[in-house]
Amino acid sequence: MTERISLRRLHAFVACAEAGTMTGAARQLFVSQGAVSVAIAQLERQIGVQLLLRSKAKGLTLTDAGRRLLPDARALLARADELQAGMRDLGHAPSGSLVIGCFTTIAPFLLPRVLEEFQASHPRVTLDFVEGSLTDLQQRLLEGECEVAVLYGVDIQAGIDYDTLYPTTPYVLLPAAHPLAAKGEIRLADLADHDMIALDVPPSLRYFNEVLSSAGVSPRIRHRTESFEMVRSLVARGVGYSLLIQRPIADVSYEGRGLVIRRIQDDVRPLDVVLARPANVRLTGRAAAFSAFCHASAARR
Repeated sequence: MTERISLRRLHAFVACAEAGTMTGAARQLFVSQGAVSVAIAQLERQIGVQLLLRSKAKGLTLTDAGRRLLPDARALLARADELQAGMRDLGHAPSGSLVIGCFTTIAPFLLPRVLEEFQASHPRVTLDFVEGSLTDLQQRLLEGECEVAVLYGVDIQAGIDYDTLYPTTPYVLLPAAHPLAAKGEIRLADLADHDMIALDVPPSLRYFNEVLSSAGVSPRIRHRTESFEMVRSLVARGVGYSLLIQRPIADVSYEGRGLVIRRIQDDVRPLDVVLARPANVRLTGRAAAFSAFCHASAARR
């Protein structure tokens, strides 16, 4: 009978991958460095491939086999923790640690409320988060660094499933003295002769380019930035206009300069906000509870 892989060895492998050294992994697991080394050797011998490369200069690095095993190992360990918690807390509310991902420009508008309201509804769940771009978050999902992620529903790669939470539409952001600020609504064609400040966090810029292209406009991009607030500050200084989706309550920049928000008159393709998860992976009870919470919150928008 083939020997089954033990969770102890998988714990050691994941800890090594995360810590980058045997010493760091041992510290994380509260065991000796020797115990970690033995567990890794046993795991590599058992599955017949090398998972980690050892170097005094660089510490531990994953082999191709190690990179392939890591997300599955994380998922299996999370499922084991969920199973143990479920048996221990049978009949009780979800519990344990849940890491969620969130697209960087959505995060300030969503996460503070979610952290407060979800935590109040599920006090036995310890909620944490990571922020990033669309590419970053999908990679984190596939590698098991977060269980679910809130992001925009474009360029979703293979291995990721998602549910739509709600649609969003862009608006035009203008400085107070801009010649278009006097208009109640803006036609996209009116932007053709004006400089643009572009939010360059994938997929934002490509989406905004598509929106403008739908009206035959090729944007005159003056500056690109990955910072949402940098866009607002440059627009407030009169450097150009911008297209954005998320809208702070206060229409002023960090410097206190006024900003003007205008609706787009043209029909614009909405951009969906979605809750993504690794495909073919069963959600833990706490992740399922978070998914239900997000859908209920979206329905109240």
